[in-house]
Order: sequence, then structure tokens, then C-alpha cells
Amino acid sequence: MEARLKNPVMLIPGALQALLALDKSTEAAEVPYITRKLIHLRASQINACSVCVDMHARELKKAGEKEERIFAVSAWRETPYFTGAERAALALAEAATRLADRSDAVPDDVWDEAARHYDDKALAALVIQIALINAFNRLNAPTRQPVGAWG
Repeated sequence: MEARLKNPVMLIPGALQALLALDKSTEAAEVPYITRKLIHLRASQINACSVCVDMHARELKKAGEKEERIFAVSAWRETPYFTGAERAALALAEAATRLADRSDAVPDDVWDEAARHYDDKALAALVIQIALINAFNRLNAPTRQPVGAWG
């Protein structure tokens, strides 16, 4: 596949740096790196962002994740591989990625389950991370960024 356009964040000065700064700002919330990458992978699967699916699966593997967990992210509800906190984060990521799929974009039960596992600061970081990966997906997918383009 060939890109339709050079990645938009490379064409607009400061755009990539701003997104990376937003990502870095959430590190203090102590949401585990693996959890962040799991939600990045799941949102990217939903949004059919091939470059992000590839990148985040590779990041998880590099971080020592077992293949069965990486392969099962799209079917996380039907597997025993994820903790309660990870499941809550994945459910929140799905709901916040599919905002228009229901009248209540993020149902109370999804939010409440996430709040059982994460404090306000971590919830804020999760919401920012979900918004951020959705932004990256919406930059990459329409412009058909090729797999491997980010190294």
C-alpha cells in the first residue's frame, strides 16, 4: 500500500511534538505501559489502522507480552488472559472509540467498572490515551499510512 499523503503530523510543524507531549503527560498517572499499549492496539483494531495495529502489537511483544495475549486483544472478553483492570480499560477504550454506536456513548457500567480499578488521575490518563490513539488512527487510516512507516 502506498500512502495518499505524507503523514499529516510530518507536514504540520509542531503537530507530532504536541501529540507526543500529550502522551508523555499521562505517564505520572501510573497506568501501566502494557495497559496503555493494549488499549492502543484495541482502538486501532476497531479503527482499522494497520500501521498502529502493527506498531502496538510489536511494542507489546518487545515489552515481553505473550503472543496469546496480543493475538486475543480483539476477543478479550472471551479469553482468560486479561486482568480485571485490563478488561475495564479495554471496555472503556472500546466504548470511547465507538462513541456513535449507542445512545449513551460510554455507559455507566463501563465507566463504573473502570473507576473500580483506577483512581481519578489514572482514569483521566486512560481517557487521554484513548483520545490520543483515536487521533493517531484518524491521521493514519485516511491517508493510508503504510505498515512499518514508524520504524
